[in-house]
Amino acid sequence: MARGRSSNQLLVPEARAVLEQMKYEVATELGIQLPNDGYYGYMTTRDMGLIGGNITRRLVQIAEQQLGIRI
Repeated sequence: MARGRSSNQLLVPEARAVLEQMKYEVATELGIQLPNDGYYGYMTTRDMGLIGGNITRRLVQIAEQQLGIRI
């Protein structure tokens, strides 16, 4: 595993910009200020978890809609 870097790779590299935009949208909706310099080391684990969890929830909803799944 790479040190200091995520080993996760996107299957569609063009999706990175969309995910970044989604991160800022979710943070704004939750009232969390993201750092302008891009360094997240001072962010709390709780805040980052809230953002990540909400992004995951939103992505699952999008996938369900595209598949026509109703829960």
